[in-house]
Amino acid sequence: MSFIEKIIGSLDDKREWREMEARAKTLPSEYFNAYKAIQKYMWTTGGLTDWKESSQIFGGILDLFEEGAADGKKVTELTGEDVAAFCDELVKDTKTWKDKYRENLNNTIGRE
Repeated sequence: MSFIEKIIGSLDDKREWREMEARAKTLPSEYFNAYKAIQKYMWTTGGLTDWKESSQIFGGILDLFEEGAADGKKVTELTGEDVAAFCDELVKDTKTWKDKYRENLNNTIGRE
């Protein structure tokens, strides 16, 4: 992976991100606002570190929201009232930044 790709990601990743964002913009406002809030929560809480996992999670949310919107459901009918718990459940098996920092610290101290 080149230095530039490490900084901005690959062109395929950027294209995939733009496509997902375009899908989100076609959602009804309740769903679009919820999607953006979920994104912010997931990026802020540090639960996502890998693009492939992130794209699968956000793609799955978009699929769920598109289907729910088509069925006329409210967002919380899909996520439950505790949307943060819904998000936490989605990333429970992914490696977080905290996990990576812990591993790095332990490896650094272990080498001395």
